[in-house]
Amino acid sequence: MNSLLVSPATTWNRIEHEDMKVKDWIEPSYGVCSDDFDVVITGVPLSRSSISASAASEYPEYFRKSWNYFTTYSIDENVDFRALRVADLGDVKLHGTNILQCHENIEQAMTYVLKGNPNSFYVQIGGDHSITAPIVRAFAKVSGKRVGILQFDTHLDLRATDSDGPTNGTPIRQLLDGGVVRGEDVYNIGLHGFYNAPSLIRAADHYGVNRITLKDFRRQGAAAVIADVMQQLAEKVDLVYVTVDMDVLDIAYAPGVPASTPGGMRTDELFDLLHEVGKYEIVHGMDFVCLDPHRDTSELQTVKAGAYAFLTMMVSRFVHLK
Repeated sequence: MNSLLVSPATTWNRIEHEDMKVKDWIEPSYGVCSDDFDVVITGVPLSRSSISASAASEYPEYFRKSWNYFTTYSIDENVDFRALRVADLGDVKLHGTNILQCHENIEQAMTYVLKGNPNSFYVQIGGDHSITAPIVRAFAKVSGKRVGILQFDTHLDLRATDSDGPTNGTPIRQLLDGGVVRGEDVYNIGLHGFYNAPSLIRAADHYGVNRITLKDFRRQGAAAVIADVMQQLAEKVDLVYVTVDMDVLDIAYAPGVPASTPGGMRTDELFDLLHEVGKYEIVHGMDFVCLDPHRDTSELQTVKAGAYAFLTMMVSRFVHLK
């Protein structure tokens, strides 16, 4: 058992029955790794590093509570995916104030998870987007392989670290400046509107970051865009990590994010993209970040959208890779 992984406040027991809900399906394995699992989930409740005021640290808890709303049967695919073995490893234990120590804890905890579950698919529930940097560092160190990043985001997250620090505005820049990933191996889908300053565009050009705007995505469609991106990545990298910043969604669909904006993606578009992503074995892990339940509606529409996105990825992998 790893001391950096702690039991969450909300816990469930796996109960096998005909009409299983997600809360009955996911197995508790808090702090304990096992190579028996197809998928392992880790909560990363950090939001002190958010540029905008955020309670994204609360999302792992709300994510677990939302399991009661969903079953293990997908009517779209006409399949029950309960045979997919999924474990909840608990939450990363974080420092109360020291962001750098939090990032160190995340990297160490993920190193433990990756080594203890070498054949699993890894899902991290944030937390703000700063968590992606230490997670990907762990992936690169443990695997010793070239890592590509598929990013769904309204923002480039390429702010300069010397002026902005280890925040949710700098995770991709941290990885590029640290030599952990190459700019040509980063693909950002969903950029739109008036939310990226010229200095960030210059940074993207400098590093060679690939950008697919929301407008371009809509012209091509999810299947064509993901097929093209995955083909390019497969020619360069050994594994792909997917990071989903929930602010890629339009404010009408996701009010519960700190940097909510008009003009963004619809939920069905994000689900379609993740369904396509789930088909590719080169994708080894992902995170969902920047979802603040305290900003959400009383119906928890953003919380539920995040859980739905996760389940979409799970059923896609079950159908196409099992």
